[in-house]
Amino acid sequence: MSNPESPEALLPLPEAAFHILLALSGGDCHGYGIIQDVEARTSGALRLSPGTLYRTIQRLLEQGLIEEPRRRLRLKDDPRRRYYRITPFGTAVARAETRRLSELVRMARSAWRAAESS
Repeated sequence: MSNPESPEALLPLPEAAFHILLALSGGDCHGYGIIQDVEARTSGALRLSPGTLYRTIQRLLEQGLIEEPRRRLRLKDDPRRRYYRITPFGTAVARAETRRLSELVRMARSAWRAAESS
């Protein structure tokens, strides 16, 4: 598992990775639940395929941004489901990406205001 010292070292995050981290910020979740969360959060604009989801999950696990909980929270759940949770480092990376994206939006708005006033 790789874990760079600085969250910024992993930026920019791929779109799917960012949305998976956002989905997991609300608590542990399994793959299908992540797909549903991302689709709902983006009003259907982003629909993760299972291939994209599980390739991205594998990369996030390797980078130490998410982990599989040791104990299952839902005893009556399907035992084949694998749950994931965001790590503290994953939270730091997601927050760093949020700041980066906010700065991009700020710069774009500034540029548009300048263009409109000229």
